[in-house]
Amino acid sequence: MDDDLNDGRQQPESVAAVLKVFAILQALSERSDTGISELSVRLAMPKATVYRFLQTMKTLGYVRQETDSERYGLAMKVFEIGAKALQYPDLVDLSKHHMQMLADATGETVHLGTLIDSEIIYVHKVDSKHMLGMYSRIGRRAPLHCTAIGKVLMAWEHPDRRARVLAGAEFQRFRDKTITDATAFQAELDRVRAQGFGEDREEFDDHIRCLGVPIFDRLGQPIAGMSVSFPTFRYDEAKAPEVVAMLQGASRDISARLGCAKFPLDQA
Repeated sequence: MDDDLNDGRQQPESVAAVLKVFAILQALSERSDTGISELSVRLAMPKATVYRFLQTMKTLGYVRQETDSERYGLAMKVFEIGAKALQYPDLVDLSKHHMQMLADATGETVHLGTLIDSEIIYVHKVDSKHMLGMYSRIGRRAPLHCTAIGKVLMAWEHPDRRARVLAGAEFQRFRDKTITDATAFQAELDRVRAQGFGEDREEFDDHIRCLGVPIFDRLGQPIAGMSVSFPTFRYDEAKAPEVVAMLQGASRDISARLGCAKFPLDQA
């Protein structure tokens, strides 16, 4: 009984500490390489408190500190935990080899993304071998309506679920070519499904073209998308079918390993 009472008295302080830890983690996820003073101002916490929590998280391996600038950022251990929250925890491991092969063959950035709320989130990437490529990072969110991955996830989604997901999406205009009308977007999804791949034609980032395909689970439902991103000056329309064929071949193998017996893209 005494232990229970003690736990009750300590609970408010413990809850407050947990809230502070997650506030710091959230702040570091939004802006990497952040100093103590900046975190103190953003979170309205004393510098000493921020420092104490950061040192503890650093010791546990969740936060890293740059030796030259003494600024802080998230460590890969945070991503490792997040990856375990994936509905299909083997997805990244099954995709890594194919993504590297695609990056080697094209020289460009390859992304793997899944649905989160009414957006996509990048769960793995292989960088371009060139200095100029698409900026992105694992854990970054992106919209559904103007990305190749978002389009393929919606094109093959069950109509009822697609309607629920898109009800929470904002058809925000990012570039001149962004589709901002729900009717036009549905027509785009019909085209994507008919041709067997999705495209981002400079709709999200200026001077970036993307080609993407869905990855399916054992029920034939889309659970992820894989894409290759090109700066427009390196994008060759004549070679696009070759890239799409490589993407579809990678998706076919990954989907089969996830239990998909009848590959939906073969029906496109």
